[in-house]
Amino acid sequence: MKFDKIIANSTDKTLYLDDSNGVKKCVKVFGEGYSKADVLNEALNQARIEETGLNVPRLLNVTVEDEKWAIISEYIEGKTLEELMREEPQRKNEYIGLLIELQMDIHSRSCPLLNKQKDKMIRKLAETDFDATTRYDLHNRLESMPKHRKICHGDLTPSNIIIDGNGTPYIVDWSHATYGNASADVARTYLMFWMNGDISGAELYLDTFCQRSNTEKGYVKAWMPIVAAAQSVGCRDEEREFLMSWVNDANRY
Repeated sequence: MKFDKIIANSTDKTLYLDDSNGVKKCVKVFGEGYSKADVLNEALNQARIEETGLNVPRLLNVTVEDEKWAIISEYIEGKTLEELMREEPQRKNEYIGLLIELQMDIHSRSCPLLNKQKDKMIRKLAETDFDATTRYDLHNRLESMPKHRKICHGDLTPSNIIIDGNGTPYIVDWSHATYGNASADVARTYLMFWMNGDISGAELYLDTFCQRSNTEKGYVKAWMPIVAAAQSVGCRDEEREFLMSWVNDANRY
């Protein structure tokens, strides 16, 4: 493969554009020590989501490059919704509306072979370093939540939506996808707006989603402590204090 340029990177993943043979592909290379099981699960999630009919890049291959695991997918040429919101702030309401439209479409689909959201939450809560009483309260809260069977992206942010040259939106990064309660998925997106410093965007997103989906805002917010606690596992130090504040204020919801 020929890595022409870096598309994006994080602490444990780098996305490259491979333009060899005149066919553009996106290569996600995982850092050394990244769990093989997690890589294969992400690829399997993407393959299963493809079968639902949602607009996602086609999975092409899973391989090893320089002793690092890599997932090769169709390259979608365009801009992320995050980039468009930054370039055209006057259209922010419209772009958040598009994000919500796509999220509601995701929630309307069925893919029962995905991992169960509740099982993942239980594992994450067990990995937190909160005291036993807090973990017990969070588990009880999770058990009390209605059990749904909807596809949840698990990390649907503007950076994970690409708009191609024809205006067609594609949803990327299905590593956190599960099958469960859509309001937990909404709570996750809301928290990500906050963590990115866009508080007004977070409130606009939540208000608009609840209005369009006829969902009680309090019901979504009841998920916040659970989702924040799960997100705190392995998070960056600068995110931890923020997430802990949502867990510690659980009695507000």
